[in-house]
Amino acid sequence: MAKATNRYAIQLAIFIAFGFLFGYDIGVISGCLIMPDFIRRFGEIDENGEYYLSSSRQSIITSLLSSGTFVGALAQAFTSDRFGRRGSILIWSAIFTAGVAVQTGTDDSLAQITIGRFIAGLGVGALSAIVPLYNGETAPKALRGTLLVLYQLQIIVGLFLSYVVDLATHHLESSASWRVPVGLQLAWGLVMLSGIFFLPESPRHLLGTGRREEALTVVAKLNGVPENDPLVETAVSELEYSIQAENEGGKATWAECFSTRNALWKRTVNGMMLQFIQQLNGQNFYYYYGDTFFQSAGTHLSPYVIQVILGGVSVVGTVPALRLIETWGRRQSLLTGALMEAVCAIVAGLVGHYTLAPAGTPTELLTKRNKAGGDVLIAFAVLHVFSFSVFWGPTPWVYLGESFPLRVRAKSIALGSATNWLWNFLLSFFAPRIAEKIGPLILLIFFGMLIVGYIYVFFFIPETRGLTLEEVDEMYRSEVKPWQSSNWKPHLSEEAHQRVAEKEGRAIAEEREKASVSESS
Repeated sequence: MAKATNRYAIQLAIFIAFGFLFGYDIGVISGCLIMPDFIRRFGEIDENGEYYLSSSRQSIITSLLSSGTFVGALAQAFTSDRFGRRGSILIWSAIFTAGVAVQTGTDDSLAQITIGRFIAGLGVGALSAIVPLYNGETAPKALRGTLLVLYQLQIIVGLFLSYVVDLATHHLESSASWRVPVGLQLAWGLVMLSGIFFLPESPRHLLGTGRREEALTVVAKLNGVPENDPLVETAVSELEYSIQAENEGGKATWAECFSTRNALWKRTVNGMMLQFIQQLNGQNFYYYYGDTFFQSAGTHLSPYVIQVILGGVSVVGTVPALRLIETWGRRQSLLTGALMEAVCAIVAGLVGHYTLAPAGTPTELLTKRNKAGGDVLIAFAVLHVFSFSVFWGPTPWVYLGESFPLRVRAKSIALGSATNWLWNFLLSFFAPRIAEKIGPLILLIFFGMLIVGYIYVFFFIPETRGLTLEEVDEMYRSEVKPWQSSNWKPHLSEEAHQRVAEKEGRAIAEEREKASVSESS
């Protein structure tokens, strides 16, 4: 028996995670909206003859991406089941690339750039669901959490890169100031499309569609062993046994995602709730109003520089999560993050409310109290963003990618991903308006949501660290209490392994019997 290696599986996860920088498309537009050439082309003329981009036009340009992501996240469930995970990745990568081309090629048409963002959003939303689905089904269980964290890391890296590119091009007077940042996304789409030459199909999807021989080939590649290695047959047989147990009852429907069968409703609701709470952690608020906080501390940093600083903090914070997700586990990461972020939110909210100067106050008029309050708020803003990146940024995506049986996996992940994009849209639409009325006190709303998040995780989210996807299914069906799930031990995989061993034993016995018969004759 050859020694198994996970090198190929790791390389696939890295390619899928970093070949498509989701966060870049989300972050790049915020810098473009304040670039003079972009405003001249897509804005309006005021009574003084100057160009400006109205809040309604800004809302249209930004929100169309979120609308597309919501639709795409749901639509991918149909393509993932019909065309497979690999085929679905290629389809939606092509759609995203087409959307970017439409945006980059526009001259001064507001309709064209918004339609382009909607089309690109379809691809972003679909791939945001397919990537956790694909990585969850191809990653070894010991590394699944770490490899799924790569998904969140590439979102943060994409955001950070978009801020850096905006900073580098915003001073250009021509359309290159925004065409270059937007057009760079063509590279991400083309990289993902290149996957047609080497991306394998998910072995679980292959077995679920009756393509056993192909599954044997993929499992051998993922484990770095020959196809005739006993490990391959054993792994595939165990998967077949588990999938057969999962798929009793025929073809899955959307309604089944919320059925009581195998506690599917609990899993779907848990996935959607974690995505909902993640969006209301409050970290996005600092990206919207970070410049106000820095100005209150007496600095003269531009919004571009502020975004780069917060983006850098996010990247640094996501790196420790690669290890903590497997050493601390999912529950502990979520519980710790909720408490840390809640402290940051309430301190920043109260300090900001009672010490910050009104927005637009000249720097020379800031008092020592204003500057001291701004310094405290900046410190807790950075800690909040850092804590989110370590805990609540990656963990809900990890949980979403490993919580569902094969028959409803694509649909349930679609619902969770769509929930994320829905609340991303609602937050970006309403948060600025609420903050305009109550200022930093909006952070108290996020504080309340983080406390709700801590309570929800403690009572409803079980620990899934170190379990195969099939063992996660068994754990939910066993109805173990979430706060006792860390000590739960699986039995289904042992039973499957025992059946495979018995099958192999019978085969060996039959061969020996045939050999003895031939010798006697």
